[in-house]
Amino acid sequence: MDLRHLRYFVAVAEEGHVTRAAERLGIQQPPLSQQIKALEAELEVQLFRRKPRGVELTEAGEGLLVDARRILGDVEGALTRVRRTARGELGRLTVGFTPSAPFHPFVPRILRDFRAANPGVSMTLQEGGSSELVADVGADRIDVAFVRGSVAASEGVVAYALLEEPMVAALPATHRLASGGGHRLVLADLAAEPFVLYRRSSGPGLYDAIVGACHAAGFAPRMAQEAPRITATLNLIAAGLGVTVVPQSLSGQQAEDIVYRPLAAPVALVAPLKLACRNLEHAAAARNFVALVRGEASKLGKARKGR
Repeated sequence: MDLRHLRYFVAVAEEGHVTRAAERLGIQQPPLSQQIKALEAELEVQLFRRKPRGVELTEAGEGLLVDARRILGDVEGALTRVRRTARGELGRLTVGFTPSAPFHPFVPRILRDFRAANPGVSMTLQEGGSSELVADVGADRIDVAFVRGSVAASEGVVAYALLEEPMVAALPATHRLASGGGHRLVLADLAAEPFVLYRRSSGPGLYDAIVGACHAAGFAPRMAQEAPRITATLNLIAAGLGVTVVPQSLSGQQAEDIVYRPLAAPVALVAPLKLACRNLEHAAAARNFVALVRGEASKLGKARKGR
C-alpha cells in the first residue's frame, strides 16, 4: 500500500467531499477519485458511501481512518526525528575530560550552554587521562574530549587549542614558602623540595612541561610521590608530602591545607586546554559541540586581548 493512498484517503474522509479534498491536496478531482477506487480495490472493501453532496465513511472506512492517521503520524514523526538528528538536535554525545579540565570555568559553562540549547541530545561525561581520552576519540568510543598539554599525532584525531592558563605552585599550608607576601616564586625556589606529580602515563603533556621547566630553571625535580590523577596530588600536598605545580583553576581546592603561589619568569608555566575530536566525518551533535566550543573559546580569547 502506497502512503500516498492513505494521505488521499484521510483527506477525503476529513473533507467529506472528493472535490474539496482534491483542492486541499492540490490535485485534480478525477485522479483523486481513481486513487480512492484503486485503494478500495486493493483492500477489497468499500470505504465510502457516495451521497448526492459528498461522501461518508463506511464502518470499514472508519476503522481505516484511525489506523491511517496513526500510520501517517508515525511516518511524519520518524521523518522529523531523522531531520532533527541530521541537524544535531537529537542524538547522543559522549564528552571526555581530564580530571583538571572541569575546574576551568570554561568547561562547565560550555556543557551547560550546549545542554540548554540541545535538550534532545543525550550527553554522557567520561573522565580519563589525556592519552587514554585521545585514544578513545580515535577509536570512536567517545566523541570529543577536553585535554591538557600536548597531544601526540594520531590518525583521525585533531586537537584544537582553546585557552591557556598559568600554572601555580601548590605548597602545604605549613611550608616555609607558603607565606610570600604576594611575591611570585621562581621554580628555582623549589629545587630542594620533594615533588609530587601525577603519573606521566595519565598526562604526558603537562608532566613533561613541568619537568622540562624545572630543567630550564637549573635543577631536576626530586620525585617523592606519583599519583594517578592530578587532583589526587593535592591530597598528598595537603598531607605535607611535598610540593607540586597545577593549573591555576585548581587553586580553590583544599584552601585550608594548601597555599597556591604564582610562578614568575624566567620560567613561567602555562596549562593549555584543548579539545580533541575526530577529523573525519562524525555525528551532527558532535559537530555542533565542536563549533560551539571553538566559537566560545575564540570570543574569550579576543575579549582578553582587548583588555
